[in-house]
Amino acid sequence: MEINKLFTAGGVVMWPLLGFSVLAIALIIERIRFWYAINRRQNRVVRDALNLYRLDNVVGALEKLQKNANLPIARIFLSALELEQPTPEEFRLALESEAQAEIPVLKRFNTIFETIISLAPLLGLLGTVLGLITSFASLNLGDVGGTRTVGVTSGISEALVSTASGLVVAIFVLLFANTFRGLYIRQMAFIQEYGGQLELLYRRRYERGEIAYAATR
Repeated sequence: MEINKLFTAGGVVMWPLLGFSVLAIALIIERIRFWYAINRRQNRVVRDALNLYRLDNVVGALEKLQKNANLPIARIFLSALELEQPTPEEFRLALESEAQAEIPVLKRFNTIFETIISLAPLLGLLGTVLGLITSFASLNLGDVGGTRTVGVTSGISEALVSTASGLVVAIFVLLFANTFRGLYIRQMAFIQEYGGQLELLYRRRYERGEIAYAATR
């Protein structure tokens, strides 16, 4: 079925469904680029920074993180490493606070995805109701010859097309939303793992009295 015929058959609800589809595709592309950039670079950046810090090259670790400050994990590490001689407790609090601040960045657009997933089937259901109303309005029990059956069939077509379109939009967005949710969970586990390693390295240096900072902002 051609697009223009599809919209004619689906009725008025096809337009908000089209708007939801365009919005969802744009946001999905943005999220794919976001997660691709993170997963492609962060492992190497974090491991290099931890190795430099482990070798007492604090300045080198800071420079490495600052060059990659567009990564959430780099900003989290910098928030703690750029403090001026913090206690281990202050160091841990800095890591945790910045990790919490990064959550909205990692979960960006989740609310919009959930809204589209919820509303798209409801709009399809609304199209079903409107199509059935059209069918019943066109139905004339005394018209046995079928001169008004066109209105009945078009109403049924509107009901079916709008329902199917709403489900397609919801399923499509749900697939990507669950994928992004899984990436978010993995990212939080990654932050906890390597944040714990950095905190452990700092505690060892602090206990040995070897803390020496060259904070470069």
